[in-house]
Amino acid sequence: MTKLNASNSLFMVFVLLIIALFLYFPKIYLRSNIYYVSKDINKLYAHYISLQEENIFLSQQLEDMKFKNQIIDSLLFNPLDKLGKSLNSNMDDKINDKADDLE
Repeated sequence: MTKLNASNSLFMVFVLLIIALFLYFPKIYLRSNIYYVSKDINKLYAHYISLQEENIFLSQQLEDMKFKNQIIDSLLFNPLDKLGKSLNSNMDDKINDKADDLE
């Protein structure tokens, strides 16, 4: 065993301090790193949740717009289809009448 005097005990304290710092520095570094990474993860997760909500909102808007478009198309094209069918049938009747007159 070594004798403890003022300079020897001061040296031992510094050695123990360096050993303690050497052992605990990686632990402190890892804890702070884990803390900052988890903060980033929480921030990204919150952004992900808000984007999911926005996606749901936009898909609902798209569905509403598609529905409105179908309604407008049915209101515009159905009367035109009926009008076109009646015009075609009238034209066919006239053509058939003229063909009968020619015979």
